Amino acid sequence: MLAEHYLPILLFLIVATGIGVALLVLGWLLGPRRPDGEKLSPYECGFEAFEDARMQFDVRYYLVAILFIVFDLEIAFLFPWAVTFRDLGMPAIIAMGAFLGLLVIGFLYEWKKGALEWE
Repeated sequence: MLAEHYLPILLFLIVATGIGVALLVLGWLLGPRRPDGEKLSPYECGFEAFEDARMQFDVRYYLVAILFIVFDLEIAFLFPWAVTFRDLGMPAIIAMGAFLGLLVIGFLYEWKKGALEWE
């Protein structure tokens, strides 16, 4: 019967959901509740989040964040390639060399333009 094959997956999902909910409830019950101004302040956005929508803001934060995401995603392509590295052969090594070369060129360009500097 087909349901027999899906029973372990269903049990895994039930156990994983139960553990996740239990840990959230334990954290909520046992965790300290001492809010102060610093804990309640906005973070990682570079400016107060709930002010005038027409205010000027520093674009450097967003530029660094976008560059991090771009380079991080490009590096993520290395993991599947590294796992099957021996089976792919020389064309894959050449392709990955070209990919990494473009990545390095892009990084050097951003570095030279000063996009990675924070003053």
